[in-house]
Amino acid sequence: MMGVAKAALLTSVALLATAPVAALAQDATPDAAPVASEDSTTVIVTAQKREQRLQDVPIVVTTLSAKLLQDAGVRDIKDMQILTPGLTVTSTQNETLTTARIRGVGTVGDNPGLESSVGVVVDGVYRPRNGVGFGDLGEMERIEVLKGPQGTLFGKNTSAGVINIITKKPSFTFGAEGEATFGNYGAQGYSASVTGPIVQDLVAGRLYIAKRSHDGYTDVDTGVGPRTLKSDQDQDFTTARGQLLFTPSADAEIRVIGDFSHRDEYCCVAAQTRTGPTGAIIQALSANHGLATTADPAARLAYSNRDTHQVVRDGGVSVEGNFKLNGLWDSTLTTVTGIRDWKATNGQDLDYTGADILYRKDNGDFNARFKTFSQEVRLAGSTEHLNWLVGGFYVKEDLTRANSYVYGSSYEPYIGLLLSSGTDPAFVSKLTGRAYGTNFKAGEQARDHYTQSDESYAFFTNNSWKVNNALELTMGLRYTHEKKSMTALYTNSDNGVGCGTGVQKYGQAAALLAAKGGNTTAAVLAGANPYWVGAIATGKASTLVGALCPFWANPAFNNRNVADSQSDGDLSGTLKAAWHVTDDVMLYGSYARGYKAGGFNLDRAQTGITPDTNLWFDPETVDSYELGLKTALFDGALALNITAFDQQYQNFQLNTFLGTAFVVESIPDLKSQGFDADVYWRTPIAGLSFQGGISYADTKYGDFTAADLDNPTHFPGLSLLPGAQVSFAPKWTSSGAITWGHTFGKIRTSANLTAKYTSDYNTGSDLLPFKAQDSYTLVNARLALGAADRAWTVEIWGQNLTDVSYKQVVINAPLQGSGFQSTVQADGTYYNQSLDTNTYDAFLGAPKTYGVTLRVKY
Repeated sequence: MMGVAKAALLTSVALLATAPVAALAQDATPDAAPVASEDSTTVIVTAQKREQRLQDVPIVVTTLSAKLLQDAGVRDIKDMQILTPGLTVTSTQNETLTTARIRGVGTVGDNPGLESSVGVVVDGVYRPRNGVGFGDLGEMERIEVLKGPQGTLFGKNTSAGVINIITKKPSFTFGAEGEATFGNYGAQGYSASVTGPIVQDLVAGRLYIAKRSHDGYTDVDTGVGPRTLKSDQDQDFTTARGQLLFTPSADAEIRVIGDFSHRDEYCCVAAQTRTGPTGAIIQALSANHGLATTADPAARLAYSNRDTHQVVRDGGVSVEGNFKLNGLWDSTLTTVTGIRDWKATNGQDLDYTGADILYRKDNGDFNARFKTFSQEVRLAGSTEHLNWLVGGFYVKEDLTRANSYVYGSSYEPYIGLLLSSGTDPAFVSKLTGRAYGTNFKAGEQARDHYTQSDESYAFFTNNSWKVNNALELTMGLRYTHEKKSMTALYTNSDNGVGCGTGVQKYGQAAALLAAKGGNTTAAVLAGANPYWVGAIATGKASTLVGALCPFWANPAFNNRNVADSQSDGDLSGTLKAAWHVTDDVMLYGSYARGYKAGGFNLDRAQTGITPDTNLWFDPETVDSYELGLKTALFDGALALNITAFDQQYQNFQLNTFLGTAFVVESIPDLKSQGFDADVYWRTPIAGLSFQGGISYADTKYGDFTAADLDNPTHFPGLSLLPGAQVSFAPKWTSSGAITWGHTFGKIRTSANLTAKYTSDYNTGSDLLPFKAQDSYTLVNARLALGAADRAWTVEIWGQNLTDVSYKQVVINAPLQGSGFQSTVQADGTYYNQSLDTNTYDAFLGAPKTYGVTLRVKY
């Protein structure tokens, strides 16, 4: 670990040495970095629930000011990753399935039964999943990204970190702002805000409204239809946030926030990165408009015959009260109440081709809804030597989910062609004895409904003791109790006739063969289905059964009801020691234990063709160790922070897609080791500042075998994981933002250049090599000209200026080949690249965008 710390120091010194050179090419106003004054880099944060200098906080915190967020074009948590080394944010089949990862650790968002390893908190209210917190953040005061477990400071426990978003409060000074933005891809954005006193010195208000839209980023070949929309990844977003601030006395403040947002968009199609042998069949079923014969994701062309319509609604009310209790050790009582309701309804082309194979309707059969009530209470105070905090947290979360898989008109002939090596679209009928077209009839579907109720309470305390002027010790404890209850109702509108009759015919043939002692001729003469006899004789029967009986077609699920309830308690906490070598240099060491609750797999799960009876997965825990140095140098002009970390996770909750199903497993061990280095620098050049950092994270799975898994049959599809670098875990990330500003008489100019480098990593939870993403660098820039008093400003901006084509996530195209084999290969895994027949699809990052923004301010 000391070797890592040494590497962190050397790397940060190198970064610092190059910063002045880079700074000359960038832009900065004095308020571009989150500084408290113009003559220092003093950053004030509330990471420990009290105002402190960033340099005095023994936690890794990347803090992003409102000005820096605006200059970098940040409007949501996905945008902000360009400013935060060690943070990766991705989304997949729709924008609600957004996942944040810190130091390579996060939770895949495709299954709402899994809570997030990285928590998102907006104005003190926890959002139950990353995707729920993905939206226009509006007028922001700042964002703090806290790395590592933070259970003794935030109401909801998380294992990997917290994204803490603080929006602007109402002001007792009247002000109004407006914005109009126009850009490529038909982009338009309008926002307006007003703030001021309602009752002087007693009540102030703030209102923010915004409307943003752009055309799709990806062209679409609609294949056989019925989709008609020729593009995808558009935006049509409306949001409103109203606030009231009550100050009945100098010792009391109450803030009430109400917000609502609505999205009506199309997202997300995927572009082929590799086309496998099944491509010929799909082309035959789609008049050669099924997929790309030569995969080129940079062309941003996808194939989709079904709509990807998504409607997302989010709203809530929160009340935060802060009351000074002067008679009780000069303490402050804080209470935060939140009520939220979030719902997403989506459509999806499940096969990601122009052929009509498998899809989901946008009629409500595929949706998720979270209704949450949370209450946090904290009492905090300080004496000359002690800063103390005690608190309690309660949350009631009600989740409902509907899921569906609908057969398209080409589903049955496609399966027939797959099983007959491309020769017979009616081959399924020969296996079942049913008429062609009735085994998997177009429009029939699997349709399921899930509920999950989560009730959790926690008590926590965080206390810092100043032993003397140099040494401060911190101890925090947290007890968490969780109770989760779930129900699931599975249905098949056709009772799963294709699978049911196929398995019945297989059973009859197997019984006859057994009765005849394996004599195939006699069995055929006795009336056994010759296709099943041949499959049994050649050892291909299990392949045929698997093709006829994927979980969405399995009659064993029909009208199946499952109910379960689990409860769990956990004690976690932290120990920290901070040594102030001087007023401007602090060394610290810390230990923290984090916890993330267990849950239920809210998806169909089967072993072979037998539904799994146990859907519960265990809690995820982490032991985190950090050793850090924080400095404020050159009379406060430069802040340099370096931290080495060692995080050891147990029962890491993994959700991975294996081509036909999402598999939830608890991986026994995962370890993340590395360092974070952050720099805040007010350069000697007037108006020029730099903020940046480097993160190195070696995040790997421990060694494990099939016997270590909850379900050993999952091991073949996870056999590349033991000892390997975790998916979405680049070893190196670095970011830098240089901002310059100057006023010439009545005219103010400013410029900003922001960039982030990400080293190569794998985007697939199963680590298949075709899912790799090469290293890349994203660059954003903004140039502004306006009145010195900011009454008006015109900005020219660009995002991803070099038009880098990068893959957020690569998936196995459903039903289009296989990668893992049924037997162990020469390297000891179940994967052989030379035998991989998968078609692979990628959800792409946003292309180059640019435009102009006009701002007015009163």
